[in-house]
Amino acid sequence: MNDDTRMLLKECDAGCKMAARTMDQAIFFAEDSGIIQKINEYKDKHAELGNECHSMLNEAGYSELDPSKHAKKMAWLVSEIKYVIDNSVQSISEMMIDGCNMGIKSISKYLNEFKNASEQSKDLAKRLIVVQQEFMNEMLCYI
Repeated sequence: MNDDTRMLLKECDAGCKMAARTMDQAIFFAEDSGIIQKINEYKDKHAELGNECHSMLNEAGYSELDPSKHAKKMAWLVSEIKYVIDNSVQSISEMMIDGCNMGIKSISKYLNEFKNASEQSKDLAKRLIVVQQEFMNEMLCYI
């Protein structure tokens, strides 16, 4: 496994973990069963992709990458404040859409940065982007 492949997989893995944490937080505050179901559905899709990242990294003898403690704390704090102020379906969907946008930009940046990554890792990153785009489209109906 070359360095670009390892780094791309680690970033995808960290993104999947961050998405799952954010989705758990949204579910905690959500009261609408429809949005809870959609969030859970896409949390599972992110977990599947994260598990693929883990497997590929573990097979090559590398560990996974957790999001930085600072990033986790800041994301939690910002989300917590927003949800305490407004936990409406619209607010939750907007937060999920914002998260998808950040994820899409981030993974796209890493795809461009790690050009020598394996085709298998690039495919996984592209599938992660598609899942985030699909989730964002699902959330648009709640705005």
